[in-house]
Amino acid sequence: MKEQIDLGNVPEHIAIIMDGNGRWAKQRGAMRVFGHRNAVKAVRDTTEACAELGVKYLTLYAFSTENWSRPQEEVNALMELLVNTIRGETETLMKNKVRLMAIGNIRNLPGSCQRELQEAMQITQHNKGLTLVLALSYSGRWEIMEAVRQIAKEVEKGNLHSPDIDDKVFTRYLNTTGIPDPELLIRTSGEMRISNFLLWQIAYSELYMSEILWPDFRREHLYEAIRSYQQRERRFGKISEQVKS
Repeated sequence: MKEQIDLGNVPEHIAIIMDGNGRWAKQRGAMRVFGHRNAVKAVRDTTEACAELGVKYLTLYAFSTENWSRPQEEVNALMELLVNTIRGETETLMKNKVRLMAIGNIRNLPGSCQRELQEAMQITQHNKGLTLVLALSYSGRWEIMEAVRQIAKEVEKGNLHSPDIDDKVFTRYLNTTGIPDPELLIRTSGEMRISNFLLWQIAYSELYMSEILWPDFRREHLYEAIRSYQQRERRFGKISEQVKS
């Protein structure tokens, strides 16, 4: 499958909704956290594959604002896993020249998570390869509302005038400012939902829904998604004849 990929038409930015950890664990008679722990392998393999293909940005939906409402023991286990994973993977990120970034309400994370995250981002900030973006305590609606609040403050101060607010201005106030919109959005586990992820940014993203549960997702599944993407015609509101010309 990798040999069939057109390296001249690889998405610059791929976003993934990593879904199915709990069901994967349940199928094995284990607690949900067992699925989260085994999901680290999928993250590592997918990240390495994207770096090898020349993908510039990979955004992973790791923890949503809605996930805070899950049972406390699961949230605690997820936060502990996040700290340990970031700490354990920093050396590998440096080896593969991967830059780490994060979007979301990071202030809501436990102090230990914030410290590990900030340290890893600082260590990898000058890497020139793939940029790995972790969406943590994130939701699309939260991000849009935060942008609206910031713009409203700028208007109140007189630094911004309402007639000047357009797509480009609004984008500057999003968490993803400076990051191109994803060309390809992948969701695992067969669910057909966006789940409040990058609502502004995926306006014209190609969607690929995989039946694979996230802990079982590997680079060959990523290749399948990219091949599907490459077989589509992206029209952005135009008709086929306009695109072809």
